[in-house]
Amino acid sequence: MRNENNRIVELSLEFAIQTSKLCKILQNQKEYNIANQLFRSGTSIGANIRESQNSESKADFIHKLKIAAKEAEETDYWLIICQKLDLISSNSQIYDMLIQIKKLLNAIISTCYKNK
Repeated sequence: MRNENNRIVELSLEFAIQTSKLCKILQNQKEYNIANQLFRSGTSIGANIRESQNSESKADFIHKLKIAAKEAEETDYWLIICQKLDLISSNSQIYDMLIQIKKLLNAIISTCYKNK
């Protein structure tokens, strides 16, 4: 199976779990709109990465990873809002995970373009 021992798949799954936990906290703080937006973008990263693992072509693979990268940028935006509103700390572990995901996505996409 292509998902076993696949760092980006594993990291994005763990990120989705941590995002879900953070969204529950935000909902308890009655920050429903932010929680909803963050949940959707934060879990979409891993869903698109996972979907890319069974892509129909190299172009489809790249396309799905680019969607994941866009979702990562949106998630970064919502995390910044959370930080600016003092809903989370700026040194939250979730930021580190997102940075790792973004770096891995950029490296994979870049390597795919070089090998076209």
